[in-house]
Amino acid sequence: MVFGLAYHFLHDRAVAEELAQEVFLELYRHFGTIESPQHLVFWLRKVTSRRCIDHTRRRAFWPKLRLDEVPEPASPARLADPMLSRALARLVASLPERAKLVVILRYQEDLDPVDIAQVLDMPVATVKSHLQRSLAMLRDKLARTIGEIAI
Repeated sequence: MVFGLAYHFLHDRAVAEELAQEVFLELYRHFGTIESPQHLVFWLRKVTSRRCIDHTRRRAFWPKLRLDEVPEPASPARLADPMLSRALARLVASLPERAKLVVILRYQEDLDPVDIAQVLDMPVATVKSHLQRSLAMLRDKLARTIGEIAI
């Protein structure tokens, strides 16, 4: 769950693995404060979400690499429809940080808006607004993408 959330938010396997290790190290340090299995899942999602946002903010200040310094990408795993999956992943990745995290928590982690609101410390109405606006943006972008392909 921790790796999946980080990977879907960051789209970088190595960074997601490192972030997951940091989250579990933090869990080890705070294990005495965990009250129940439900509290553990909530705590892991909350810490992972915050670490993902922190990482994205820090990454904005990282130096940019030249193209010849970047290693060759590994071939992605086969999915049912790789073109659609990549297109949707790109569209979700183009959303603003909070909106992207809300969409990932809702559709990849299958959380209810109430649970997302608790994890992200925001009102349920705000979560629902993020979802509604995000889905509208995704529909619009997908329609434009399909329109460009048809032309």
